[in-house]
Amino acid sequence: MRHLLKKSFYSLLVLLGVVVLVFIMFQGLGDPERLILGQTGDKKTMDNIRKDLYLDQPKWKQFVLYLNDVSPICFHTKEDIAKKELKGIFIGDNTKVGLKIPYLRKSYQTKKNVGTVLVEALPGTLLLATAAMLFASFIGILLGVLAAVKKGTWLDTSAVFASIAGISAPSFFMAIVIAYLFGVILHPYTGLNLTGSWFDIDEVTGEKYLTLKNLILPAFTLGIRPLAIITQLTRSAMLDVMNQDYIRTAYAKGLSKQAVIFKHALRNALNPVITAITGWFAELLAGAFFVEYIFGWRGIGKITVDALEKLDYPVVMGSVLISACIFIFINILADILYGVVDPRVRN
Repeated sequence: MRHLLKKSFYSLLVLLGVVVLVFIMFQGLGDPERLILGQTGDKKTMDNIRKDLYLDQPKWKQFVLYLNDVSPICFHTKEDIAKKELKGIFIGDNTKVGLKIPYLRKSYQTKKNVGTVLVEALPGTLLLATAAMLFASFIGILLGVLAAVKKGTWLDTSAVFASIAGISAPSFFMAIVIAYLFGVILHPYTGLNLTGSWFDIDEVTGEKYLTLKNLILPAFTLGIRPLAIITQLTRSAMLDVMNQDYIRTAYAKGLSKQAVIFKHALRNALNPVITAITGWFAELLAGAFFVEYIFGWRGIGKITVDALEKLDYPVVMGSVLISACIFIFINILADILYGVVDPRVRN
């Protein structure tokens, strides 16, 4: 418990550092009033927009106000709460102390709350990253175990060669190749679309319906690199474990090969694999930008790339902060999983 509390404290410091970097990199970048109004706005309207965005304040005050917006613990006036449509619990008279959902400000382009925009895109990214990680974990662990058990055979050589090729190939390159091969050339046979999201809209009724067929290509593409790393890590960990004395003892007691491999060897070899799985899952959740963009998959990555093209900086800032939170959450979850798999970590 003490270890988790210490980890949580350090994670908060990391998150604060990310907030500082995001503010320095993006706050006031470009000409926000022009991005919102175009070239037709009058000076008075632009001044009002600068005031709403706190751009008329000194930089230190802009940062304090930004930190107050994105922090769950905050101080806001009644007017602020109403104007920003803040959701939470607030106590006080005119200036209220509150516990709220972080306010990520509003999109320059759509005028929608950035939090709402990203939350709408989050299910697509979660679905894509989960599918890719399940594919990579299941196939990667299976290949790694087979390569270790069949060390020196063609199975071992093939698994190692394929994993090296998978690690070497950049995701954006593989996305283009796989999209063209399976979505264009082999489309008459696969029936897979070049682009598409996890839902389609019925042209007659206007209702959304699931189209998980569109998940296959982006999930496969996104899962290639973690699959390759998980295969190599599982193979190395299994080879180390299988040379231990307790494995020889298990064989001497007459346990079957399957029981020794999966009940004793694999369980004790899983720690580095869990590290890879949790680390890659966090990266897939936060960094599937090019894969989502190439396949037209509606997720946080595609929303962020679109926002960068339009210089919609509040959306980009919100996306970076959510990505940082995902990394922190997954790392804490990894520590909990270590304790489940290996009780020695709890001490």
